[in-house]
Amino acid sequence: MVRPKKIVVIGGVAGGMSAATRLRRLDEQADIVVLERSGYVSFANCGLPYHLSGTIEQRSSLMLQTPASLAARFALDVRVKSEAVEINRDAKTVIVRNLETKNEYVESYDFLILSPGAAPVMPGQPGAERAMSMRDIEDLDRAMAWLESKPTTALVLGGGFIGIEVAENLVKRGIQVTLLQRGNQLMKNLDPEMAVMLTTRMRAAGVDLRFNTTAREFTKKTVTLSTGEEISADVIFSAMGVRPEIGLAQLAGLRIGENGGIWVDAEQRTSDPSIFAVGDAAEKTDSISGEPRLATLAGLANRHGHSVANAIAQAPVVPATPALGTSIVTFEGLAAASVGWTETALRAESRNIRIVHAHPANHAAYYPGAETMRLKLIVDADTDKILGAQGVGGSGVDKRIDVIATAMFAGITASNLAQLELAYDPQHGSAKDPVNMLGYINRNIAEGFTRTIEWHQLELFRNEGWEILDVRTVGEHRFGAMPESINIPLDTLRENLEHLRGKKVVVHCQVGQRGHTATRILTQEGVEAVNLDGGYLTWKAGMASKGDQK
Repeated sequence: MVRPKKIVVIGGVAGGMSAATRLRRLDEQADIVVLERSGYVSFANCGLPYHLSGTIEQRSSLMLQTPASLAARFALDVRVKSEAVEINRDAKTVIVRNLETKNEYVESYDFLILSPGAAPVMPGQPGAERAMSMRDIEDLDRAMAWLESKPTTALVLGGGFIGIEVAENLVKRGIQVTLLQRGNQLMKNLDPEMAVMLTTRMRAAGVDLRFNTTAREFTKKTVTLSTGEEISADVIFSAMGVRPEIGLAQLAGLRIGENGGIWVDAEQRTSDPSIFAVGDAAEKTDSISGEPRLATLAGLANRHGHSVANAIAQAPVVPATPALGTSIVTFEGLAAASVGWTETALRAESRNIRIVHAHPANHAAYYPGAETMRLKLIVDADTDKILGAQGVGGSGVDKRIDVIATAMFAGITASNLAQLELAYDPQHGSAKDPVNMLGYINRNIAEGFTRTIEWHQLELFRNEGWEILDVRTVGEHRFGAMPESINIPLDTLRENLEHLRGKKVVVHCQVGQRGHTATRILTQEGVEAVNLDGGYLTWKAGMASKGDQK
């Protein structure tokens, strides 16, 4: 009889467990062993911060499976507190250390799946060992035990996904939170004029945000900042990012990619054909550039684990999908979502791009409860390919970014977003959905009907002698206006054309729509005009972001 395949999986969360359970569905006879260094498997690590505040009330809700339940349902041999310390590729064995008994033993394999994840970056200064991370159940238990001491002040290091989520949940506990961000904005996956909305919301909730600031010295109750200021910090959370766990792979002589993750091919095979790697430790292919990148996303880990199982079981294999980086974070009801590249990153690469900002309501404006969202579309100006999108707002932001991510995966152009047939009733959308509107605006620019400039280009145009024309109502202009702008409401523009002939004007309204109409009138009347993309609201947000960077 043919001996059943033996597969050893290192790492029992996301990618590793996805591979193990898929393998069992494909091969009932396979011998599948899962080694997990921590004391828990199949836990919802993305949900950990929400137990800090009690939003997720029961700790047990975060435990999706246990070794016993996985054995019963999938006949998996799951071993917690078991650390793989060395791989012998020639012998196809793994040395495993039982972290409770400290005993070591050898486990053989036919195929090995590496899913060790990524380790949190922690501060290294003396005294910083009291800083906590939020990676696994043990981290959560340590944090909850610390919070039982009734701390009143907390310091969060890092303004990315985890930092924002931890800050939100500490605020809900009534703790005064200071958040330090090494750079000049929150969320590097957003451009400044989009990220500033999160900044405003967090400060309104009482979070003391400090940009361009790091922690320099730690004591038992205080932290000295890079500015020299000493602040109280009963509790410290490190959310400064993660590094792929590649130590075991390096020790085994596996190829490490240029971005510091484990190199894999399109089937997630490493440089050893008997060893696969998935999850945060493995490099991905960037969907926009085609280059290797790191992406710490649970969805990718699960999909790649599924693909690895198919490859081992000799089932049809779908090559690993390039990473778009679709993601979302929420702070007190304000969602910030993105997909693809930012304008900042693309301009650094000198890409020829087109930008579209829009400020639509999440559903029909006349239906009660409509909320304004801010959307940004980033387009290749030569090919009309969608390179990225961002959205900030309340209800409906996730839906729009997901639609655009799907369009990017399918290769739908930016202009053809206008053609998408999306679900509509007054409670859920508009006859022209916000995604459609992005397509229409982009098409107008691409086809030459409107020339636009970005908020950060306005000063350049002003210095070159262009005048600023505000076509909003007199009341809107009085409520808030750009310096030295001329106010001629759109509805009276045709009556005042003589005042504008021979001038070059940058037109703006509140969000860009009336500005487009005014620009069309002026252009056809022989006045050189450009529309300020996203209008006054985008300019105001951009200027606010520049203020934070000082």
